[in-house]
Amino acid sequence: MSCFLITGCSKDEVTDLRSSADIIYEKATNSMENGNYRNATNYLEVLTTSFPFSNQAKQAQLDLIFAHYRSSSFEEAIDEAKQFEKENPTHPRVDYALYMRGLALFEGQHSWYHDVFDVDLTKRSPSKAQESFSVFSQLIRRYPNSVYVDNSRQRMIFLRNRLAKYENHVAQHYMERGAYVAAVNRAKFSIEQYNGAPATIESLKIIADGYRNLGMSDLAGNAESIYLANAPDSLVQTIDTEDKEPWYKIW
Repeated sequence: MSCFLITGCSKDEVTDLRSSADIIYEKATNSMENGNYRNATNYLEVLTTSFPFSNQAKQAQLDLIFAHYRSSSFEEAIDEAKQFEKENPTHPRVDYALYMRGLALFEGQHSWYHDVFDVDLTKRSPSKAQESFSVFSQLIRRYPNSVYVDNSRQRMIFLRNRLAKYENHVAQHYMERGAYVAAVNRAKFSIEQYNGAPATIESLKIIADGYRNLGMSDLAGNAESIYLANAPDSLVQTIDTEDKEPWYKIW
């Protein structure tokens, strides 16, 4: 049993324990500074497990979130962030834990093979995108003065458009199957939920086509006129090229 759990520790023994925590944290810090994040996680896990009441423990928890994130262990980063939030609801760095959780969810959607095989992520299940959007939204709502608000808001804009695109893919699938009512309703949902996203321009086109196939000429004409009024060439070009050069990489 570790000495800090025994009531009869001598002063020298307590000093040794504190020194051990200092040494482990220093090694973890050096590993992170050298870009060896997997090695850093090992030191930080030892520190948080063996010295949970040390002065370094709380910072080590936050560093562990970051180290997992930088080593692309996104699920582990998410779990550590959740754990920190649960154990420290009033800690002044909860906004950081929330931001890193949203970031890990955001980055966790993308893998190297998606680029290699030109995978269109907007056609994939958006569960992580939705959760990331929700976490960033929570951060902005709970900590409006946080330094992470501006970046979180930008990521939410990106995610909003991706989620709108997914709804359009589903609506287009209904169109191809001849389920025009379902297609129109799904496109309407995209507009209602993600109003302002560039992808909702395409939602208007789907609505117009759906109504036309249902023989509702007046509704089709109204939807098409709105679509044409809101789809200038510059916006169409923006939609076409949006994902070619991601703006959101911070390292």
